[in-house]
Amino acid sequence: MSNEAVAVQRRTRGPWALAFARLRRNRAAMASLSVFLIIVLACLSAPLYARWAGVDPFKSTLDAVIHIDGVEVPVMEPSTEGLGLGYTPIGPTWELGNYFLGSDNQGRDVMARLLYGGLNSLMIAGAATIFTLIIGTAAGLTAGYFGGLTDTVLSRLLDVLWAFPIYLLAISLSIVTIAQGISIGPILIESGSLWLPVIIIGIVYVPYVARPIRGQVLSLRNSEFVLAAINLGVPGWRILLRDIQPNITTTLIVFVPLMMALNMLTESALSFLSIGVQPPAASWGTIIQDGQALLYTRPLVALAPGLAIALSVMVLNVFGDGLRDALDPRSKVQLGRT
Repeated sequence: MSNEAVAVQRRTRGPWALAFARLRRNRAAMASLSVFLIIVLACLSAPLYARWAGVDPFKSTLDAVIHIDGVEVPVMEPSTEGLGLGYTPIGPTWELGNYFLGSDNQGRDVMARLLYGGLNSLMIAGAATIFTLIIGTAAGLTAGYFGGLTDTVLSRLLDVLWAFPIYLLAISLSIVTIAQGISIGPILIESGSLWLPVIIIGIVYVPYVARPIRGQVLSLRNSEFVLAAINLGVPGWRILLRDIQPNITTTLIVFVPLMMALNMLTESALSFLSIGVQPPAASWGTIIQDGQALLYTRPLVALAPGLAIALSVMVLNVFGDGLRDALDPRSKVQLGRT
């Protein structure tokens, strides 16, 4: 395509269309997005898989028996190590619907738990990302636009949160709320609710969104079109919504996959420490904890969710990088380049 044709195409197409075109040409980003969507769809199928396999991934089934090649095999096999005491969970059968990844030390289907755990991990990470973006954007817009005392107070609050190590702050908040939940007036969140890790993870990452947004708003606040609107007497809320907010939209979009990857890692860490998702619910972090004692006999119990976390975080980061390049007008990826 000639340079003149590219120029005409750029004039006739909007910036979002051009950004989408750049993103589609980024094979690594599109492949990562495809992998992530496959993971999401697989986790959404968790109830269907459990029903099809005829298992309850949240109930101990120590006396369960399955059939492999027409032979009855107990899910919990007698131990052959040491004195032969105790039982060892059955290993992977590699048959979908028949303990594909084996069982854990409670006789539960690891594959079914992996899908259910992924569903909870993705839900918590996604909800925490939305929570962080809403609170962080509101704080950044308010501090950057109004300035003065408002900026000082909000910036100092963000600095306090920023000063704490992320995991230390998350662990501290989890330990405090895990026993009694959260009670604010008529709002009561019980200790076993999935909303607890959502709120905790969402709070600790607010400064990571609010500070860049504040800096961007400070720059836009002194731009000619905003100053002109202020001099014309346009209300502040209207300027924020019509003039400033659209100019930070691309930044927020780029934040989504990157923050979701961070939130997924944080949720898994908290659940592994037993201060995140609480039984009988499961997440990838809790399944890794369940498999810790089986690393030498049935390592897939812990390795499967660990690999799922690593793969999800990797593809989210790759897609986030591609999204940033596509939305950046100075991106080196040009629409007409072959």
